[in-house]
Amino acid sequence: MPKMKTNRAAAKRFKVTGTGKVKRKHAFMRHILTSKSPKRKRNLDLATMVDKVDQPRVLRMLALK
Repeated sequence: MPKMKTNRAAAKRFKVTGTGKVKRKHAFMRHILTSKSPKRKRNLDLATMVDKVDQPRVLRMLALK
């Protein structure tokens, strides 16, 4: 069996933490920012974790499992 290739689109969007969780950025920060409150924009700027149910799928795209 050949090795599994990493999905390059996923590799650019996700990072794996030291504990094995997957980190991601928020959406909705590209344009139409004038209608969003400063608090909302500030919180969208922070990274967050991928949901537990989606984690196996993302790790598979990153060729880690």
